[in-house]
Amino acid sequence: MGVGTGNTVLKVDGVTKTFGGLRALDDLNLTIEEGTVHAIIGPNGAGKSTMLNVCIGQLKPDTGTVTFDGEVITGKQPFEINQAGVSRVFQTPAIFEDLSVLQNVMIPAIAHRDGKFKLNPFSILEKQDDIEGRAVEILERLRLTELMDKHAGSMSRGNKRRLELAMCLVQQPRLLLLDEPTAGMSRHDTNRTIDILKQIKEGGMTKVIIEHDMHVVFSVADRISVLARGHIIAEGTPDEIKGNPVVQEAYLGGSVE
Repeated sequence: MGVGTGNTVLKVDGVTKTFGGLRALDDLNLTIEEGTVHAIIGPNGAGKSTMLNVCIGQLKPDTGTVTFDGEVITGKQPFEINQAGVSRVFQTPAIFEDLSVLQNVMIPAIAHRDGKFKLNPFSILEKQDDIEGRAVEILERLRLTELMDKHAGSMSRGNKRRLELAMCLVQQPRLLLLDEPTAGMSRHDTNRTIDILKQIKEGGMTKVIIEHDMHVVFSVADRISVLARGHIIAEGTPDEIKGNPVVQEAYLGGSVE
């Protein structure tokens, strides 16, 4: 389990977001402590993905602010937030299907270092020995080295999810946001992913995980926030959340395994 530093790395303050007549986020307040694994759980439609999209700059909130590492990032472009040290693993893997697994991991590392680039990805991948070395190291940690030269599009869903995680880790983010990292995985792939998430302690990296699988949540989380109807209804350690009757009633439909 990660041990928090006591510093706040991400703060969501009074964020509201409405789509038409639907209030997806309702005066949402959330504090993420540096160095922790913080899980966000809640029923479908609770606002979890909307919250992530606000945090990474893909959606602008109607009211409220998001602060990362002491700086307000509301209104910044997604690539600026990424370069500040926030990476996100999407629910549907965002990979370059026609490139090799190794090239997939090198491209975000170069983009993170150089900012936006518009050159041919094949030319920019040449003579990047330092980045290639780091990419290989990450692939080893995620047990993907034997697939390094394969086309990314030919891999299983579980391996594509792990590849996208590698594409985030190679950027060495301060904050990693994971949106349903085990969705659609077999139990075997899920357990491997849990092991990988437990191993990732890179420089005290903070992780926020949105996840439906309670086995995953209780295996990796230091703290859990429960989101319902656009705001947090409970927060605590895994043991506190397991025993919280409000959570059991609102989300888990009775006792928690």
